[in-house]
Amino acid sequence: MAASLIDASDGALVVAIGRWREEALAEAYRRHAGAVFGLARRVVSDSALAEEVVQEVFLRLWNQPEKFDPDRGSLRSFLLAQTHGRAVDLLRSDTSRRRREEREARETAESGYDIEHEVWDLAMAEHVKDALAILSEDERQAIELAYFGGHTYREVATLLGTPEGTVKSRIRTGLRRLRDGLAEAGIGTSWND
Repeated sequence: MAASLIDASDGALVVAIGRWREEALAEAYRRHAGAVFGLARRVVSDSALAEEVVQEVFLRLWNQPEKFDPDRGSLRSFLLAQTHGRAVDLLRSDTSRRRREEREARETAESGYDIEHEVWDLAMAEHVKDALAILSEDERQAIELAYFGGHTYREVATLLGTPEGTVKSRIRTGLRRLRDGLAEAGIGTSWND
């Protein structure tokens, strides 16, 4: 690594990141990843999720270095604010998912879920799995992150390093192909394009 980056200010590092200099991002990571991970770990109470937050925060810095304004504070403060926001979002989506799963489990138990329904659901799951196999890898990843992972379009775009419009297009095209594949298997769907 160039000695100039090791001695560079955080502001100079961000300028270099804006010029797609990977070594500048590596130096920013070296300086601040420990603090970012520490905060994320405290908020989400899970090392794996904290690592995911760290990755997303530095990916955002790489993709949108212009969001950092040195006049508003230090790079560390900026990264920690990003970390806190993403970690809280992750907790909210996880809490929301758990509540939804608990509610669905309760409703299922109350409705007298039987073996016939279970067999039907397993058959449907197999058809969906077969239909997913016809999608391109890009379409499948975007749909899985959005619909099975519970991520927003923006989060999917960040996770895949792809523009949000491209992600939306892949999901829309993939859902259309998924619907057509299920229709070929004799299964109707309730969603539209």
